[in-house]
Amino acid sequence: MSNAAPAEAAPAEATSTAEGEAPPAETAPVEGKAPAEAAPAEGEAPAEPAPEEPKACAPPPPDEPTSEPLEVTVEDKSDSSVTITWRPPKTVPANSGLDGYTVEITKEGTEDWKAVNEDLTVSCRYVIKNQTTGDHLLIRVVAVNSGGRSPPATIADPILVKEVGARPKVRLPRFLRQRYVKKVGEKINLVIPFSGKPKPVVSWLKDGEPLDPKRANIRTSDTDSILFVRQAERVDSGSYEMCVKVDDFEDKAAIIIQIIELPGPPASIKIADVWGFNVALEWTAPKDNGNTEITGYTVQKADKKTGDWFNILEHYTRLNATISDLIMGNTYTFRIFAENKCGLSEECATTKEEATIVKEVIDYKPTPFVERDFTEAPKFTTVLNDRSTTVGYSTKLLCSVRGSPKPKIMWMKNKMILNNMDNPKYRMISTGGICTLEIRKPGQYDGGEYVCRAENQLGKVDTGCKLEVKKPVYADADNHWFMIIKTMIFTSTEPVYADADKDKEAE
Repeated sequence: MSNAAPAEAAPAEATSTAEGEAPPAETAPVEGKAPAEAAPAEGEAPAEPAPEEPKACAPPPPDEPTSEPLEVTVEDKSDSSVTITWRPPKTVPANSGLDGYTVEITKEGTEDWKAVNEDLTVSCRYVIKNQTTGDHLLIRVVAVNSGGRSPPATIADPILVKEVGARPKVRLPRFLRQRYVKKVGEKINLVIPFSGKPKPVVSWLKDGEPLDPKRANIRTSDTDSILFVRQAERVDSGSYEMCVKVDDFEDKAAIIIQIIELPGPPASIKIADVWGFNVALEWTAPKDNGNTEITGYTVQKADKKTGDWFNILEHYTRLNATISDLIMGNTYTFRIFAENKCGLSEECATTKEEATIVKEVIDYKPTPFVERDFTEAPKFTTVLNDRSTTVGYSTKLLCSVRGSPKPKIMWMKNKMILNNMDNPKYRMISTGGICTLEIRKPGQYDGGEYVCRAENQLGKVDTGCKLEVKKPVYADADNHWFMIIKTMIFTSTEPVYADADKDKEAE
């Protein structure tokens, strides 16, 4: 390799030489290493990095055809035409899309496929015209796009070019449009009408397979078909399909039959907890539900003393329950029946262990009795009130008192103690805390200040009042007798007539 410096000089180097400065010596690049970049001249800006070359774009993916069209069927036909329909392909590439469809036909026994549409059709329905009556045609549809032709979708059986008198139709009864439920052992007899001209060919399938003649019988007339099962079993449950076919046209109807029976017992049951007067039960659903859903459970209990079973819960839908209000000291056993649309299971699940409601021992510790002190000093609850009376009219002074022990009652008049034994004019009564002083026919000198005193060991208390005895007031004696005589005269005289003539006529 040559170690000579390159012949061409940079403009910066020429400028330096012109000013009298020697150009920097250049060294040959070391083999295996990249040449070092020249340092920028003093006062000169660093050189900008070279722009990166744009990366080459990846080539676009090649165009691909679509998948085959779906469900090519015969919609209608006449003596010279056949109308077909189909569904778009399941897969359509995003880059190539879908341009249209080509419909191709060939006669049965040949492979000479010819397109019947000159231009692509975008519709999923096409009428194949100008055909010969009686020909058997094979028909296929191809989807076309920029990627090419899709795999063809072909009608499996040859199509006879011939007008149909009446297209076949299954007239399924309304009650068979929903699930048809029967119990084990019952009879199934379903009559399903149909129509079509000429007479349709009727076929039956169960779960996609031909019917077992040992289990079901089919009787078909010109207008209906009968599905008959003498004694239904659970194996007869499934989806039944009736198909009526006239030439290339057919109609189908599906019937869901469900055969049910009583469920089995719950798989397990246990006593989860016992506390107080309560028992918690838990159980699991039965392994055999009778081919229908479980609608509930019936829970029963039995006392060990009597052994009689009693219903606790009915139509219960949960898998756990709390049994309450059990009797203390009794031992209980529980059992559970499963229930579905047919009824309760014949067998039940019974708890292996027993639940005993233990009688709790209560240690009664009475609180010490503290005798209450009911003693109380006398106290008047109703005091005496001043009053007045008339000479000769008896009167009573009343008051009420309470106290314990029972206070002694004493009456005084003008600070003098009264004694009913010494003076019968006064009558003193004390009953139930009510104190009464009766003054019989008081005189003018019986007025004054009366005091009632109550006294016991704790004290004494007084209440008093003033009694005023008034003289009776009489009217003037002469005027009094005059009014009495006048009243007697007016009450004994005869009626007085206002008209004198009427008196004469009366005579």
